[in-house]
Amino acid sequence: MTVPGRTYEIGSHLPTEEMSASARLLGKVIRSQMNEDNVVRVKFQNGSEQVLEIDAKLAKLLVEVMELLEEGEGVTFVPISKRLTTQQAADILNVSRPYLVKVLDRGDLPFHKIGRHRRILARDLFEYKRLRESKRSATLKTLIESDGDLY
Repeated sequence: MTVPGRTYEIGSHLPTEEMSASARLLGKVIRSQMNEDNVVRVKFQNGSEQVLEIDAKLAKLLVEVMELLEEGEGVTFVPISKRLTTQQAADILNVSRPYLVKVLDRGDLPFHKIGRHRRILARDLFEYKRLRESKRSATLKTLIESDGDLY
């Protein structure tokens, strides 16, 4: 259960071989049991059956998480209401902390201060990341198109 403002660590280590095998099986079950109405039928060992309606985006997310765990990758969930330190935000963006501070000081990404420390709302960080990746993709597409014009 999630409590606003708290983060729960799901395991403190990378997935074990057993966890990876379970993830592979669960991902396979979700993919194979999902029908066009996003309904999954689950049969339990005692013979009872439960019908679950799973949103298509949630099903896709679950399958992606299972695939990552299957590959032995760790997964971290960050509630969008969480306030991140500049180092945590820089790690998520894969940039240096000093570069992120410049981004904050330019006003490109909202933040607030707690004492002298800057905090970034995860919701704002992920929106900034989406916009940045969108601009990057558009620029790359333009470069590829203009490169094709040279030949």
